[in-house]
Amino acid sequence: MNKTSFTSDKNKLTVIRTFDAAIDLVWRAWTEPELLDLWWAPKPWKSVTKSMDFKENGQRLYAMVGPEGEEHKCITTYKTISRHHHFTGEDAFADQEWGINEDFPVAQFQNQFEDESDHTVVTIVSEYASEEHLQQVVEMGMKEGLSMAFDNLDEYIKQQFNLRSELKVDNKPRVTTYLNFPGNTEEAFTFYKSVFRTEFSGKGIQRFGDIPAEAGHPPVADTIKKMVLHVELPILGGHVLMATDAPKEMGFTLNQGNNMHICLEPDTREETQRLFDELSKDGNITMPLQDMFFGAFFGECSDKYGINWMFNYQIR
Repeated sequence: MNKTSFTSDKNKLTVIRTFDAAIDLVWRAWTEPELLDLWWAPKPWKSVTKSMDFKENGQRLYAMVGPEGEEHKCITTYKTISRHHHFTGEDAFADQEWGINEDFPVAQFQNQFEDESDHTVVTIVSEYASEEHLQQVVEMGMKEGLSMAFDNLDEYIKQQFNLRSELKVDNKPRVTTYLNFPGNTEEAFTFYKSVFRTEFSGKGIQRFGDIPAEAGHPPVADTIKKMVLHVELPILGGHVLMATDAPKEMGFTLNQGNNMHICLEPDTREETQRLFDELSKDGNITMPLQDMFFGAFFGECSDKYGINWMFNYQIR
């Protein structure tokens, strides 16, 4: 895991982070609301975008929502945009009516993206009205929050798909069922294992605590170490059940209906696109099909009959 560095100079804060992904994927992760909401908040907080118009003079209105339902509203106003190079703007806290909350510091920022072939360097320079204003946001935990936002969910997603790539070593098409549980995946899959009398694939149950410790990577919280990161169980006729824990402690809200997807893994990118287009027609696209920063051509939708579909073409 790459380390996030911070440098202060009077009223300016410079943040530098390297991402092990191509610049197009990293740019999307910063500029598309569906992806921003996956990683922008440190868990157990979550980012919820109300609206986002990523263009010059456009705005993103969003809230940082805590585990008890508390929220801090925020506004990002975009000033200049140069695709795959930089965007600049203003970050501010908002009041209840989505106006700028003058009780908190406002940042003028520039986010710069540098293409380093197989990885991307992002440099953020934030300037405040005074040194006191910068110190105020630092004391509010801005450095820790950014570090966790960069690290935690990215690592969670990458590890899941790395494990899936290890278990599926080629792009032969298959259909699986992907399940999410609020923290009792192991109990459920132990039950399914006894019913179908089969064994878990690969290394068996992989846990969040199994993530290798790396320099610059924060330790996994004790409360989630034993939770299931990924597990696969063959059932009948070669069909595979997959699952992960997605508990409230990590900002997830599961209900019957959004906790289960039919997962399609076609053998080509073109077939992935065709299936997505036809199944999402007259339905609801919950995540547009696109190259993701965790190494897959991925998307999600529910069809016109309310059935949830997940699409994953692993980029190799």
